[in-house]
Amino acid sequence: MPSGGEAVDADERRLAWVYLSRVVEGPCAALSALIESVGVVEAARAVRECDLPESLRGPTRRRREIDSAAADLVAVERIGGRVVTPDDPEWPAWRLLGLGQLEPGRDPDGAMPLVLWVRGRRSLLESSERALAVVGSRCSTGYGNRITAEIAGELAAQGWTIVSGAAFGVDAMAHRAALAVGGLTIAVLACGVDRPYPAQHERLLAEIAEVGLVVSEYPPGTVARKHHFLARNRLIAAFADGVLVTEAGLRSGARNTVKWARRLGRPALAVPGPVTSAASTGCHRMIRDGEALLVTRTEEVIDEAGPLRLSLPGSAGRVPDTPEHLIGDEAAVFAALPAIGSRLPHELTGHCELPLPAIRAALVALELAGLIGLDDSGWHRTPATSSGVRS
Repeated sequence: MPSGGEAVDADERRLAWVYLSRVVEGPCAALSALIESVGVVEAARAVRECDLPESLRGPTRRRREIDSAAADLVAVERIGGRVVTPDDPEWPAWRLLGLGQLEPGRDPDGAMPLVLWVRGRRSLLESSERALAVVGSRCSTGYGNRITAEIAGELAAQGWTIVSGAAFGVDAMAHRAALAVGGLTIAVLACGVDRPYPAQHERLLAEIAEVGLVVSEYPPGTVARKHHFLARNRLIAAFADGVLVTEAGLRSGARNTVKWARRLGRPALAVPGPVTSAASTGCHRMIRDGEALLVTRTEEVIDEAGPLRLSLPGSAGRVPDTPEHLIGDEAAVFAALPAIGSRLPHELTGHCELPLPAIRAALVALELAGLIGLDDSGWHRTPATSSGVRS
């Protein structure tokens, strides 16, 4: 059990972290360097008294006299949240390690976050152990929504955490796909976690906080500003094993997230769209310029972003993500159906190495077994199997 002195020291350190978070509101490489050099408590004292090198006087001038640390902690606790500092066990140090190795001059927004403000009961460290960032256009098309839902839903059903920014379009679809299959998702905001942004997504963010996490480096009450989004994108990339862009126009902000993925050594992936679609020109440009790898389905995403997978004894011949009793053609066809959405028989030929007649026969057998159904858009898994329940 820690002594009284240790408890006081821990409280003092936490208040120092929170105070500094309010002072700079975002990444600040010079402040991170000062903390690394003298410790967080001494750094807080130096900021309060303006006993600072020239590089820190400008960034801290506006808010160094504002010490609302205790009030900020109360505010975040009021909404069921908390602050996570580098002193805490759930601090995702290995995820953020790459940010500490970036060149400050080249990447002014690339510094480590001072703290992370979190809504949700789950551990941030554990929730980001196997994760994929899914980003894209805010004005997504039906095609983009469908591809996003299929890939994000399938990954979430297989235990991947889906990370995104809660924006309109692709971001929202990725979060909803994960929620629909009972999976984990993390929303990274460019404002305080107590300020839903966009406002229309207040309910969505509440659902995410209920089963996953809503995260920000900005203290409670902070409003979203343009430069916050660019800095926020580095955290989306850092929390994940890779970044997937499912649909993006030529000037999409998703390209900025891909830039951060490349700087951090994460694989960047992009889904192509129709060559006539302006909504996919950003993906096509990134693929053509070598900024992102072309992927078209979940298996290809896992091949690029997932860890090395070895077969377990006795698992030969089984297809992943299928009910245990299925084998052969039926197992292959079932695995080719998305966790969310549907596919027509001719579409399934691109997802499993079977001829069309064999696919049609397997679909009928799976329907008779109650594992799949058919509607106007094609064949789909039944609710129990799409949420990962084994038959």
